[in-house]
Amino acid sequence: MRLPGHSGLAPGLALAAVVLVLDQITKFWAERALTQFASVEVAPFFNFTLLYNPGAAFSLLADAGGWGRWLLSGIAIAAGVLITVWLARLPRNAWLTIASLGLIVGGAIGNLVDRLRIGKVVDFLDFHWAGYHWPAFNVADMAITVGAVLLIVAAFTEGEATRRS
Repeated sequence: MRLPGHSGLAPGLALAAVVLVLDQITKFWAERALTQFASVEVAPFFNFTLLYNPGAAFSLLADAGGWGRWLLSGIAIAAGVLITVWLARLPRNAWLTIASLGLIVGGAIGNLVDRLRIGKVVDFLDFHWAGYHWPAFNVADMAITVGAVLLIVAAFTEGEATRRS
């Protein structure tokens, strides 16, 4: 394990904290400014629509009942612990991997907070076209998605350079 000042732990967790705060602020706003299922048109292809998702991405496990909430919470906690250990082992020059993991863990914790607080995740970003709607999502979901894409890019661009450090 690397010394704390030389690992990716501090910058990764700092980015995760930023994502968590932005996610919770926007969800706080959505729950107070919007009415569930009532869309507010922002653009011809985008609405704010307050929805609550008891499941995971694309409402996976939404009908699972109470056990789904705890399963998804457990997965988020385990992922958070594993990513934190990964960050602690990364050298500081693996900045793209650090950023991607920070985004993923921040998003996972953001949705975990919702699951623990109310038993479901607050979603409110609704993109649509020609009557077809993408599943509603939130800032945490965006961070997880962008983080996953960046992690794939980092695997191809940082691979050898970060292992030699």
